[in-house]
Amino acid sequence: MRKIDPFFLLIMAAVAVASVLPAQGASAEILDTLGIMGIALLFFVHGAALPRAVVIQGLVQWRLHLFIFAITFVVFPVAVLPFGVLPSEWMPADLLLGFLYLAALPSAVSSSIAFTAMARGNVPTAICSSAASNVFGLLLTPVSLSLLTRMSVKGSFDLTTALGDVILQLLVPFAAGQIARPWLAGIMARHESRIGQLDQGVILLIVYAAFSQSVIDGLWSRLPPASLALTAVLCLVLLTLVLVVTAFIARRIGFSRSDEIAAVFCGSKKSLASGLPLAKVLFATAPGFGMIVLPIMFYNQIQILVGAVLARWYAQRIAAACNPAE
Repeated sequence: MRKIDPFFLLIMAAVAVASVLPAQGASAEILDTLGIMGIALLFFVHGAALPRAVVIQGLVQWRLHLFIFAITFVVFPVAVLPFGVLPSEWMPADLLLGFLYLAALPSAVSSSIAFTAMARGNVPTAICSSAASNVFGLLLTPVSLSLLTRMSVKGSFDLTTALGDVILQLLVPFAAGQIARPWLAGIMARHESRIGQLDQGVILLIVYAAFSQSVIDGLWSRLPPASLALTAVLCLVLLTLVLVVTAFIARRIGFSRSDEIAAVFCGSKKSLASGLPLAKVLFATAPGFGMIVLPIMFYNQIQILVGAVLARWYAQRIAAACNPAE
């Protein structure tokens, strides 16, 4: 069994520190400004690091990519909508919004590719699909979330403002990075590990600043302890359901085993690296921000643990099929 991700422990530590020593006043304003600047820098760097050929190549296997997109942006939302019938004592409005937000997020890039490779699946497709999901997901996520909140009985979502914020704070820096890529590609390649550190640093900053404000606004008094356990259980149930549905449909459609693997891992993953910065843009003034991002934080760790086990299982089945005599 794979050990708990050390970065997840750092996130939990940031939550714990914010719960005991929340940033307030001038320090909170400074953190908020640093968060906005960090997110812009993060998406500029990702724009400069992403080869345009990756997105263009994604058009080749359009049938498989459309299937993965359908899992990510259709099956997930449909699976989460029934959560709205749970009693508000267990599922506060902000926590439900968090699950709707989780369902609307794009796929994770690094873990989708890593697990697809580990399982001996179609890695080129995983690269193209997860990258395209993140690029187009910046606009698809607010649209999907708007539809989900209208279908839910818990409230509404200002789509026009959200899209404007996403374009200004995320897409413009990303596009600037793409424009600057010819001059920065070499630097990006040589310092790939530093990009990962930038991701983690910005996420930790967002988590601490956001939970500080949420704690001041009474997060832990509004979030019943049972809701934490329920969040973990629902994330596991949601992941299991999506994995089963994706594998079943992929086989019925007639995808090869390698394509099925790519669909299973790309379709079931949700991006924490994009999810928290995007949440900072969409819910910057929401008093329940800490509760809104809880599902993606829980889901991220669960998808890594389950993904590691599932990838090994796929790899063992493929190895057995290639070497039946052993």
